[in-house]
Amino acid sequence: MIIYKHDDFYIEVHESEIPWLKIFTTEPYKELTDAPKSLRKHLYEVMETIEEEMREYYKPEKINIAAWGNYLPHLHIHVMARFKEDSYFPEPMWGKRQRESELRLPDAQEFYAGLQKEISTLRY
Repeated sequence: MIIYKHDDFYIEVHESEIPWLKIFTTEPYKELTDAPKSLRKHLYEVMETIEEEMREYYKPEKINIAAWGNYLPHLHIHVMARFKEDSYFPEPMWGKRQRESELRLPDAQEFYAGLQKEISTLRY
């Protein structure tokens, strides 16, 4: 599900037990340094805004940020809110499941609405 679109990027929800968003460039750059410097700065501001909003809204134990694309060689950045109670913590979400988890998190739609508002105020 795409929750935000811009000419240069879009933000997609990764279905998961945790809040997990991915920022994709509209153009299929393979590496971060393939993108124009102005876009890289823009992506960083968006990533930083997502992190700040996740921290404020969800109060996670940790934020994980990753940018790799071995299976999908299209520049994208993962931003994940992690909790001690999630199924994989402290392992990565691609790691070994540590426990069964039933996280009780605030409404995601409310988070997306607030995030859209914050990102739309960023100027480039």
